[in-house]
Order: sequence, then C-alpha cells, then structure tokens
Amino acid sequence: MKKIQNYINGTYQDSTSGAWLDNYNPSTGKVYSKIAKSTSEDVVKAYDAAKTAFPAWSTTTIEDRSKILLKIAELIETNLDHLAEAEAKDNGKPLSLAKAVDIPRASANFRFFGNAITQFASEAHESVGLNTMNFTLRSPIGVVGCISPWNLPLYLFTWKVAPAIAAGNCVVAKPSEVTPMTAYLLGEILTKAGLPKGVLNIVHGTGPEAGQAIVAHPDIKAISFTGGTKTGEHIARTAAPMFKKLSLELGGKNPNLIFADCDYDKMLAVTVKSSFANQGQICLCGSRIYVEESIAEQFKKDFVKKVSELHIGSPFEAATNIGALVSKEHLEKVENYIEIAKSEDGKILYGGERVSVKGFENGYYLQPTVIEVEHNNCRIQQEEVFGPVVTIMTFKTESEALQLANGVRYGLSATVWTNNLNRTMRLSKQLETGIVWVNTWLNRDLRTPFGGMKDSGVGREGGFEALRFFTEPKNVCISY
Repeated sequence: MKKIQNYINGTYQDSTSGAWLDNYNPSTGKVYSKIAKSTSEDVVKAYDAAKTAFPAWSTTTIEDRSKILLKIAELIETNLDHLAEAEAKDNGKPLSLAKAVDIPRASANFRFFGNAITQFASEAHESVGLNTMNFTLRSPIGVVGCISPWNLPLYLFTWKVAPAIAAGNCVVAKPSEVTPMTAYLLGEILTKAGLPKGVLNIVHGTGPEAGQAIVAHPDIKAISFTGGTKTGEHIARTAAPMFKKLSLELGGKNPNLIFADCDYDKMLAVTVKSSFANQGQICLCGSRIYVEESIAEQFKKDFVKKVSELHIGSPFEAATNIGALVSKEHLEKVENYIEIAKSEDGKILYGGERVSVKGFENGYYLQPTVIEVEHNNCRIQQEEVFGPVVTIMTFKTESEALQLANGVRYGLSATVWTNNLNRTMRLSKQLETGIVWVNTWLNRDLRTPFGGMKDSGVGREGGFEALRFFTEPKNVCISY
C-alpha cells in the first residue's frame, strides 16, 4: 500500500512517531494509502530545515528564484495526466475537472508568481523642500506556515506556497489529511526543478496535531490558512497573541442574484455550474440563489430540468458531471443539512438522496439538491453546507435582493445577473463581499486580490497582495 511520507529538507521521510493515518478513495469508500501522522517533532524538523535554508534562499537573485518556479510550473504541466488521476482518486472529483482546472491552475500559480516576483517593486517618496527621500525595502519574513484545504488540493496548496517561496521565504506547509496525495507527489517535482533543500517542507497529519504545531511554533512568523471559519477562529486565537501575520481565507455562503433583464440562457447554464461544480465543494459556489419574482417559476422549472440531467458517477467516467463527495463524514454532514432544511419547511425541488454507482457502491455519492425556502434566517440559508446543495428564494425589488444577499455572516463572493449598468454599479459597491462577478462566475485573473469580508476571512491573496503579505516592509528616510 502506498505510503505518503513527509518531504523535509529535500527528502521523503516517515514521521518521527512511525504512525500512519488511513487515506480513503471517496469513489470506492476504501483505504488505498497511508499518510504519515506527524507530530510537533516533525514540524520542528521541518522548521529547522527551513531555518537553515533561509539565509541562502532569501539572498538568491530574483532571476534565479524565478527560473526555479517556472521550472516547477513546467514539470507540473509535464505530469498533468499523472497528477490529475491522483487528484481524482484522492478527492473524488471528476477526472475531467482535475485535468481542466486543478492541475493547470497549480502550474499557473507557480508560473504567475515566478513572473510576478520579477515585477514586484517598492515605493519611493521625495519630500520636496525638506531635502529628504523615503524609500521602502521589502524583505522576506523568514520561515512561514501554509495550511491548505481538501476541496482543491494542489490548486490551493500551490496558491500559498508559490508566492511564499517567490518572495524569498522558506516554508513549512501542511496539506489536508483528507487529500494529501498531490502535495506528496509535488515533492519529487521540487527536487527535479532544483529547489534547494529546506526551502519548501511538506508535513502531513491532522490539523489539531501537525497543523496546530505549525501555528503555535514561536519562530514561524506568518500563517496563511484556507479552510473553515471555526478553524480560522482557533488559528487566530493562537497566533494573534504571538503577533504573527495572518491570512485567513474562510467560509462562504455566496448569493447569486438573478434579475429578469439578464441573458437568461447564459445565466441558466452558468448557474448550474456555479451551484454544483466540484460537487459544490468550492468556497465560491453560489449556494443561495435569489430570483426576481417575475421569472421565478420559469427559472425553477428550467433549473431543475438542467440539474436532473447532470450525470453522477465514477470520477474516471468521461460522462461524469458530479463525482463523489470527499469523505463519508462530509457526506453525512451534507445529508444532515438537507434534513434540517426539511424540518424548517424547505421544499425539496430535486435531489437529496444518496446514489449507488454501479461498481462503486460504497462510494460517497449524493444527488445534486435544490431546495426552495421561504425565509432567509433558516439554518440552510445561514450556514455553510459546502456540498451539492443550493437554495432558491424569490425577491421583488433590488433593495430586497441586496438585503437578502447581505443578510448572512459571510462575505466571500457574489454573482449578479443583469444587463442594467446602473444596477451593476450600485450592487457592486453595496454587496458585502470580497468578490463580485457580474454575468459570469469563477472568472479569475491571478493579478486581482482574492479574499472575503466578515466571517469569510482576513487579508487578501493573489497578485502583489500575496507578495506583500509574505514580505516585511521597512521605510528608510535619508536627509540630504
């Protein structure tokens, strides 16, 4: 059975405890590999390797750092099929999605930051009349911690580690213990690309043990985390008194506002995608659909028809639109929310049942689920489900739609469907979210800031925002 080892100081290693965790294939429900169950001792080993590597890496020229990151990007591309198959098996997502999105984006992350670091500039300010010049130095922080989630495993792992090492830091990183395989495979690529030993160390294990050890380590000076809001709260409680820099990309309960003047056919096709892509396990999925009353009945009919045509099956079947949920525990959590919705008078328009896939009867499959609700304060509207479940409500006016959209504790993204320019501008300013998509969804330019408001997190990732996070600014003032 395959053993997923830590990657510390440029070599694969068992955990110091010698203990292992089971790693499940969601499409079959069976254990197919073992994960190193790391402890604080492994984190200390990873930190020591990173600390040793930091002086040389932080003074490596930007051109040399860039070349290594671009080589990593190239090797990820070369291994596209192998990595995509590993991702589909480990996560349960359709292979077609891993090939089209997850692995290309992992490559793009390294390529983007490999190029971005060559354009990252500091500021200078001349104080005319005072004969002074101020300029800003930006230096790498040192050893930083990166903790990534299970829904887009390599995609989001690389989204963190690429800017961290591009900026000259050394990293102790932990992928989710639910989906560790592609981060494990990345170690071999790092070695082939010539990344110096100790620059990026990958420690596997549970959040409460290995993850907490990274967050609590006194000399790891910054933490970049993507995951659930409650975990983010815990990280903040640990890290804030230690004055660590924090970037927290947390939960979402994203509204999808559909106005009668939209491009209906385009809206319908994209809304199906934004509801159920990756089994609804994307923090940016539009899980709350609000439809203008005049088109609501037609939308419900057409939407349910489109959803009913989605094919649920093995990740490795070409026709599959909906694969397996990531774990048995997560499947049960999503099912529980469906039952909660029923108890709160939610009307199931479609789905809500487990699916038995021939040859994969023990896999974690669930029908895409559409629930009509009458009010905005029920739990299915207020809490993050993170699965193939969407709700539908109607509205009469723009102001009502805005109130409904903003009426949750989360503020990650929103989607607006309208051809009214004035409405677009008004809502873009008034929606309490870090991202607003108008007549599109998940259309990402890596130069733009990414993150949320309210309980959806702290800070921004992406573009120069990430490079700013992973560097310390210092002002120098010279009188002449």
